[in-house]
Amino acid sequence: MVLQRVIRAVIMGAPGSGKGTVSARITKTFVLQHLSSGDILRANIKSQTELGLLTKACIDQGQLVPDDVISRLILKHLRTMDQNSWLLDGFPRTVCQAEALDDAFIIDTVINLDVPFRTIQERLTSRWTHLPSGRVYNTDFNPPKVQGFDDNTGEPLVQRDDDKPETVIRRLKSYETQTEPVLEYYRSKGVLETFSGTETNKIWPHVEAFLHAKFSTLNQTK
Repeated sequence: MVLQRVIRAVIMGAPGSGKGTVSARITKTFVLQHLSSGDILRANIKSQTELGLLTKACIDQGQLVPDDVISRLILKHLRTMDQNSWLLDGFPRTVCQAEALDDAFIIDTVINLDVPFRTIQERLTSRWTHLPSGRVYNTDFNPPKVQGFDDNTGEPLVQRDDDKPETVIRRLKSYETQTEPVLEYYRSKGVLETFSGTETNKIWPHVEAFLHAKFSTLNQTK
């Protein structure tokens, strides 16, 4: 689909909700640029920018990075992309961040992937990784040929700390607590569209159909 005007979109979803897969399909189908707040953060830390160093200092001290620091860092990057359509992933995570984003840009739509926590738990706790290569297996739908060992090297697979059941539950509860106010914020503004389901391949056609209709309307009102 050819976009006739610059589009600003946000995607939200818990870890393991299929956000990465859906984001890749959105950016390919609608020619938006996928922007990960984590990637922007890491790039600033690596480049040792002023905001990057400030962020790193907070992280190194085990402190939460203040909303205003995160907002300034992300918005500074977004302002370099005035002529680009983008899909923002990982920001905003608080209402304060959402307000800062709204002050700088008009957000056309917010896509929220609503996948049951039980489904996400099953997905994530079934993941096993070959650390040297980064190859990921899933015991449910992409199992290794020999249980517990990498297909290519025969080396043992491990379950990352992030994928262990107790960690997954903690992360999901933290996400829910942090994100619900942000979803309510966008819901009240009339830009939130939620897609519920347990399988990414079944959720995606609904996301695609919605965005085709949404962007067609926006193209006519450029």
